[in-house]
Amino acid sequence: MKIAVYSQYFDGKSTEYFEQLLEILLTKEVSVFIESEFRQKLDLPLLKDKRLQSFTSLDESFDLLISVGGDGTILRAVTFLRDFSIPIVGINTGRLGFLATIQVNHVELAINEILKGNYKISERSLLTVETNPKNMALQSINFALNEVAISRKNTTSMISVDTHLDGEYLTSYWSDGLIISTPTGSTGYSLSCGGPVITPDTESLVLTPIAPHNLNARPLVIPDATVIQLKVNGREDNYLISLDSRIATLSNDTIVTIKKANFKIKMLQVLEESFIDTLRKKLLWGEDRRN
Repeated sequence: MKIAVYSQYFDGKSTEYFEQLLEILLTKEVSVFIESEFRQKLDLPLLKDKRLQSFTSLDESFDLLISVGGDGTILRAVTFLRDFSIPIVGINTGRLGFLATIQVNHVELAINEILKGNYKISERSLLTVETNPKNMALQSINFALNEVAISRKNTTSMISVDTHLDGEYLTSYWSDGLIISTPTGSTGYSLSCGGPVITPDTESLVLTPIAPHNLNARPLVIPDATVIQLKVNGREDNYLISLDSRIATLSNDTIVTIKKANFKIKMLQVLEESFIDTLRKKLLWGEDRRN
């Protein structure tokens, strides 16, 4: 089995848990590859082990990608997967962990179950972005697992986001911006702006305005086959677009088209995990003295 391991450099516990994972993997009959940029930042004696190899990109020969960190780390790790059908699993060293679901005290048990084949795959839809005129910063990695967000730049003034769905005019959101979220991203930025929680297998997208001034503007759930077109107006000449953690600057004359990607990401889950269980635990649903 060929396993890639990705993390981001943080002092303290994350590095410690990363090292523990490597020690576990080295006892198994697997080939282990560490993301090269991250590996160069570490000074761990274990990394001198010749069985640990490096990667700068992935291909179809890999069987699994393990992310060590929080949900943000998984979002960055997904950029290596692109449209390869490589499952990804996250070890949660962060806070909430809707995507990184393996807890650090269950790593060895989870690895054993995965190597035995005792897991399930949850396929997650993504969004892609096209701009007219084209923006070079969005050409190489133009997909997002959580959300695409439009937001103001260099101003405290609102922007207006003219929104069309399948060519039909919907509205102009007077706000700080607009979030277009997948079901996976519904527990992230969209949720903090008042959007609904959507189960991962729901074939929907959510439009969630950011601090809208038109008070009747509410989050809108739409079919994920919908083609969304956006045009921004504002006092500044530019605005920001973010695809998960990646940000680019666009001019106000840019037309942004957002639609569902033609491939999915495979999230690996050990059998005792479920989205409902994670939802209840992470959002503390039912945590009431009356219960």
